[in-house]
Amino acid sequence: MEKRNTNKLIISCCLSGAGTTREMAPAVPLHPDEIAADVVRVVKAGAAIVHIHVRDDEGKKSMSIDKFTQAVELTRAACKKENLDVIINLTTSGGSYIDDERINHLAKLRPEMCSYDSGTLNWANSFVFENHPRFLEKLTKAVLEYDIKPEVEVFDTGFMGNTAFYIKKHGLKVPTHYQFIMNVPGGMPGSVKNLAFFVEMLPQGSTWSVSGIGSSHMPMMLAALAMGADGVRVGLEDNVVYGVDKDGNKIIGTNEQFVKRAADLARLSGREIANAAEARKLLGITRKCI
Repeated sequence: MEKRNTNKLIISCCLSGAGTTREMAPAVPLHPDEIAADVVRVVKAGAAIVHIHVRDDEGKKSMSIDKFTQAVELTRAACKKENLDVIINLTTSGGSYIDDERINHLAKLRPEMCSYDSGTLNWANSFVFENHPRFLEKLTKAVLEYDIKPEVEVFDTGFMGNTAFYIKKHGLKVPTHYQFIMNVPGGMPGSVKNLAFFVEMLPQGSTWSVSGIGSSHMPMMLAALAMGADGVRVGLEDNVVYGVDKDGNKIIGTNEQFVKRAADLARLSGREIANAAEARKLLGITRKCI
C-alpha cells in the first residue's frame, strides 16, 4: 500500500439498511421524508457520504424506483435548503434479486456512488446473499455508462479476487474504493488480524473504509483509525447499540450519534473530517449530484 497523501477521514453513514426495524431502533428512518431529515442531521454531524436503502409503505425492504426517487429528491431539496453538501450512495442490494430492479434506479437518478457487492455468501446461515456473475456484469456496465463510483463491499476474501476479475475482464475503473464489512456471519469475522489481512490484499492506489457489524462496530472503527483507513462506515444498518447505561442496559443509538462519535474519535486520533467535496477528491468522483 502506498502512503496516504491526506489526513482527511471520510465518514459514511448507512441510514437504515434493508432489515433494521423500529422495534430494533426507534430512530431508524424508513420513509423518504424521514431519510431526508436524517441525512441533514448526519451531514451536520460529520458524514460526507450517506448510503441509502428504501422501504415500502409498511417498512419492509424494497427496491422501488419510485421510493428511491422520492428519497433522493427530498434529500437533495433538504440539503439545498440547509446549504449542505453530501455524496449520495444508493444500494443495489435492498431486497430484490431481479437484475433490472437492482439497477434501474441508477439509470434514472445517476447517484455519485452505489454499492457493488462483488460476491455471494450464505448470510447468517439463513439466506443466500446472491450476486450472480450475470448481475455483476450488468452492474459493471451500468457504473461505467453512468459514471458512478462503485463502493466495492467486501465480506470475505474471495470478494477481492472477484473484484480483480471485473477490473481486468470488464473494465471496472481503478483506483477502486473498497468497503470492508466485517463480522457478518458467513463472512469474515471482525478481528484486527482479519482486517489487517484485507488491507494487505489491497491493490496500489486503492482507497478503503471499514464497518464492523454489531459487536465488532467499535473494535473495527478503532482498528481502522489505527491503520490509517481512508474512511469508516457507521449507522443503523450495521449496528443499533450505542453503549450501555449504568445498570448494564443497552442504549439504542441514532445515526446522528454514531456519526458524531466517529468524528470525535477520529479527531482524538489526529485525523481531520472530510467534507463531501474533499471526499469526492479523495475517491476520484468528478460529478456532483446533490
